[in-house]
Amino acid sequence: MSVLSTAGEFEKHNPLVRFSFYANGRVQVLLKLGVEILDELEAAFADDSSVSFEHIARAEELSWLWVLGAYEVVRTMSQAKPCFSERAYKSLTKLKRELSHVRMPAAKMEAPGQAVPIDSSRSPAGLAASERDLLVGDPSNPKSLRNLIGGFYSVFSQIDGSDILAEHESVYSAEKANSPFQGTRRQAARP
Repeated sequence: MSVLSTAGEFEKHNPLVRFSFYANGRVQVLLKLGVEILDELEAAFADDSSVSFEHIARAEELSWLWVLGAYEVVRTMSQAKPCFSERAYKSLTKLKRELSHVRMPAAKMEAPGQAVPIDSSRSPAGLAASERDLLVGDPSNPKSLRNLIGGFYSVFSQIDGSDILAEHESVYSAEKANSPFQGTRRQAARP
C-alpha cells in the first residue's frame, strides 16, 4: 500500500481533517471519551438490583470534561460557517444549542442564557435508573447524557468530505481581509 493511498484512506475515514487536523483529533478524543462514559453507565447498572456508585461517579466525572470539550469543539466549528455545507452547519449549530444548555450549569454554575445561579449544593447529575442514564445540566431542566453523547456521535458520523468547504484558517484570512484595521496594528486603549 502506498503512502498516498494510506493518506487517502485516512482522509476518507476522517473527513474533518480537511477543516482541521487538530479539531479532528479532538473529536476523536471526545468520541472515545463518550464510549468510556457509556461503558461506565453500563457497568453502573449491570446488576438490576443495585447501582454501582463507583461507576456512576466515574461516568459523571468524565461527563463534566466531555461536555466542556464537546461544547468548545462544536463552538469553534460553528463559528467557521463558510467552512461547512449548509447541512453540516445546521447540525453543528443545533448540537451547540443542546450542549450549551448543559455547559452553562456545568462550567459557570448559572442557568443557561441567564446570570442566575444554579444551587451550588446540588448533585452534579441526576440519576435515571430505568434508562441507565445520567441527567445533566440545569436541575430544573436536565438533559439525558446518553442523548447528548449519541447526538454528538450522530453529527460527526454524518459529516463527509463534501461537507468540508474550507480549512479553519481560511475564516481568519477572510476576516483580516475585510477588517478596517488591515495593515495596521490595533492599539489597546490606555487609561
